[in-house]
Amino acid sequence: MLSALPALSAPASTAIALGMVAAVVALVAWALQLMQAASDRREFSLMLAGCMVCSAAVGLATVMVLTFTGPGRLEARGLQPLPDLGAGISLDSIVLPWDGQL
Repeated sequence: MLSALPALSAPASTAIALGMVAAVVALVAWALQLMQAASDRREFSLMLAGCMVCSAAVGLATVMVLTFTGPGRLEARGLQPLPDLGAGISLDSIVLPWDGQL
């Protein structure tokens, strides 16, 4: 399924990707500073805050990878052929335990 949004040009998508990488690196650096402060002050709440910031960085990195390498992105750039929409799996032949027998 193609997105309704137009594909970005290569320089624009590269700039966005580099900005997101910089944001992930900044979040990881901040998380490490929070965890170091938690170790120095022996405060558990700072350690939890560092873990939350680190998990936000992981989430942002995951979204970035899925966005910039997804099949819709490759189709928009013409790097992958469009799938045949006629082929598919019919759910009519699946029998679930609560449906009984055919």
